[in-house]
Amino acid sequence: MHERRAPSTTYGWGIVYWDDLLDGVRRIDSATAQALRTNSRKWAGQRVCVRDRRPVHLGGTGYGLSRQRLIDVLARRASELGVRIEHESDVVDAADLTNADLVVLADGAHSRQRRRREQTFGSIEWTGTNKYLWLGSTKTFPDFTFAFEATPAGWIWLHAYPFAAAASTVIVECREGTWRGLGFDSMTSEACVQELSRIFARHLDGHRIELSADDTAAGHWATFTTVRNERWHAGNLVLVGDSAHTAHFSIGSGTRMAFEDAAALARSLKGCRPADLTDALQRYQDERRPAVLNLQRDAATSAAWFEDVDRHMRLPPLEFGYALRMRRESAPGSPLHHALHRVTQWRVGRTARRSVTVIRRAVATRRR
Repeated sequence: MHERRAPSTTYGWGIVYWDDLLDGVRRIDSATAQALRTNSRKWAGQRVCVRDRRPVHLGGTGYGLSRQRLIDVLARRASELGVRIEHESDVVDAADLTNADLVVLADGAHSRQRRRREQTFGSIEWTGTNKYLWLGSTKTFPDFTFAFEATPAGWIWLHAYPFAAAASTVIVECREGTWRGLGFDSMTSEACVQELSRIFARHLDGHRIELSADDTAAGHWATFTTVRNERWHAGNLVLVGDSAHTAHFSIGSGTRMAFEDAAALARSLKGCRPADLTDALQRYQDERRPAVLNLQRDAATSAAWFEDVDRHMRLPPLEFGYALRMRRESAPGSPLHHALHRVTQWRVGRTARRSVTVIRRAVATRRR
């Protein structure tokens, strides 16, 4: 395995995931699932904070995990299973790996290997309209938090979740007009985080928003790039993870999709002879591509909701929170679902809701 980075280095802060990822990994390799869970921080709710108004609770539970811990867990397990990892080994062109029966391209959304062959893979890339910035904080947010603040240039908000003691990921997002109006297009990285710490001070409890010391792209605002490929394999090359597809960060599914790709590819290759490689890779694509397209549709709907935040802000806080929760749905929720949302605003209601969720998951697990 060729890894361009040095050992124990990565970029960014933490990733977010849900029980479905753990369940899937547990079915394949319980040791990896246990290591992921041990190194993760569980959060037991989502809240929406609009300026100084009372938070709106959305329910739901999930996990945060340091990107470095994630890589360490996977690298350690790979080594235990006999995989040789060559760090600081940057492959310029996969075609140079002439001795390989199969080359798995997992070099991210901006994959150089895929872009060299964009016509072969039928690659399509397009960007959204909002600006976002991936940051962190030493504040341990109690749960997954959406915080919205009004500025003279428009609304700006953060998506924040804890992933370790005294560590949270903070993704800041706003419309491009707001980004320009606040001067972020011309600020230094340091000035940018200082201004963001000021804007979101009421949510930070004395902590600051911070850059990641080991991120070479620290402080660089971006527009989210969605990647789609018509074909996921060509010859002995196959795409997995972000090199094959991306989905907007607001649905938090990138890590799960990458794990599911790897699992499906392994199943397709099991017992495969060299002469059958093309058929095996096609089975992998046929299994994964429809599921990914569904998630990408959900992600596009979610991204569009955030691109239209100004309109949603006209709603009362409780209804705004409900709209955020239902942003991926094609139809409004049922009266029962809306009533459950109202009940969730009380502590006893949230406790009851979590209990029902635990029971449902236990039943589903036994049925599997």
